[in-house]
Amino acid sequence: MSTSRLLGATGAALAAVCAALPPSAHAQAGKTFVMKMSLATINETQHEWLRRFSGLVEKDSGGRITGEIYPASQLGPIPRQIEGVQFGSVQVYMGPPEFLSGIDKRFEALSAPGLFSSQDQTVKVMNDPPVRQMLREIGIKKGLEGIGTAPIGPSSMAMRKEVRHLADLKGLKIRVLASPFQLELIRRMDASPVAMTLADVMPALQQGAIDGALATVTVYTTFQYVDVAKYVVESEQPYLNSIVVMSTKWLASLPPELQKIVRDDAEKVSQDIVPFVKEFFARQRDIWKEKGGTLISLPADEQAALIARISSIGEDLSKDNPELNQAVHLVFESAKRNK
Repeated sequence: MSTSRLLGATGAALAAVCAALPPSAHAQAGKTFVMKMSLATINETQHEWLRRFSGLVEKDSGGRITGEIYPASQLGPIPRQIEGVQFGSVQVYMGPPEFLSGIDKRFEALSAPGLFSSQDQTVKVMNDPPVRQMLREIGIKKGLEGIGTAPIGPSSMAMRKEVRHLADLKGLKIRVLASPFQLELIRRMDASPVAMTLADVMPALQQGAIDGALATVTVYTTFQYVDVAKYVVESEQPYLNSIVVMSTKWLASLPPELQKIVRDDAEKVSQDIVPFVKEFFARQRDIWKEKGGTLISLPADEQAALIARISSIGEDLSKDNPELNQAVHLVFESAKRNK
């Protein structure tokens, strides 16, 4: 067969194969996708998770997916960020699951006070298959698929004045997330909870509108709280975590091979981020002290009394909501298996 006839036959065969492909395959074969990722914080665990995820997905997809990260609420307050993911204008949101409790109350189960007693236990529970499945699925009907997680660390309270005992908290106004569990936590300390977005905390501390804020030391260092609230009470409850949710609408628009890359890479980053988290958290405690901040532990008997007082919050606040109660039982049972 002559060269021209061979080329002609080959071209015809290729044309036949292409014709047999569905129209969507033609359109997506060389298509590239932009993955916008949003978070409220900056230069900490969540930001690092998204950096790693973006780089890994771009590499494994051969550049077909590129990531854009928008930290420090550049895309608006957290509720707007989450709505953007639901509508598909933003592809990924990462933050504490408490902020997703308006989508489904079961998101809050992982943040129940008294659930965790160590960082290692937190990691084991989040990677327990029943818990992972719950976190992946509970937002799907609302347009959010849970694709990854990251531990953050035990909570503490950054206070404007020195607090050495539980009794010192009586009547003080402490910022919390808009979470029934956190609101009740502060009430059981005989203090007054104030739900507030992260962006509003520093001005409120400066103005004396609140006396302190519940978060983690990683937030206090990155947002420079030491200038106005240098006393950190390491109450260690609850342990804070982050969940990564992706737009189901956008994910479904990807070819199957890219969907797999996204899910697999999210799982890989969720595993690989743990050593960074431990080192980062320990370093932030040192930085806090280096900047003139004070770390305070409650007396051992008061800490034990606090844990006893707050450990029933998850059960008490979920007993009238069967779905939430089931989720609370699921995570507490996992925690018992993974001490």
